[in-house]
Amino acid sequence: MILRFHDVTSGRICLDGTDIRELPQKKLRDAVSYVPQKAWLFSGTIEENLRYGNPNASEAELRTALDTAQAGFVYDLPDGLASHTAQGGTNFSGGQKQRLAIARSLCVNPEILLLDEPCSALDMKNTIAIEETLMELKGQYTFVIVTHNLGQAKRIADQIIFMDQGKILEVTDKETFFDSPATELAREQIQYM
Repeated sequence: MILRFHDVTSGRICLDGTDIRELPQKKLRDAVSYVPQKAWLFSGTIEENLRYGNPNASEAELRTALDTAQAGFVYDLPDGLASHTAQGGTNFSGGQKQRLAIARSLCVNPEILLLDEPCSALDMKNTIAIEETLMELKGQYTFVIVTHNLGQAKRIADQIIFMDQGKILEVTDKETFFDSPATELAREQIQYM
């Protein structure tokens, strides 16, 4: 909904106080970058994948994005940025693909970074690495993270929007949500943490 793949049917979503339906699509898409639940890399090179959203990114910008996303493993590959990526990125681990997808999103220089279940397919080591990356980036970007992992939300969120069946049930700061949730459903979910 933030990228307007679907428009809001009730209420509104604003970017800097302006309803996103009033923004030109290009302006909105330049401001928001999306990392899907299943990181997808295209057949080609790492450099081509990183430039997908910003073909004019300089090599310095690519390297900054890789460093910021903790994807320095690229420098250890025999061909570095020219290393081949198989369709879907099957020649990389889940954690590597996720970090490359985050780096690709950062190359766009977005104001907002949307992450859909960024660690759902990762082991705990890679989950912690991604979370640490996000924590380091907090001052530079606004993050909207969709997750069913309440432990992850507790570790990295500032604000919680708790939803069920497409309806917002609670909007509050993290401490309030985890210390004294307002809804029975939230209390039920938290008890299993």
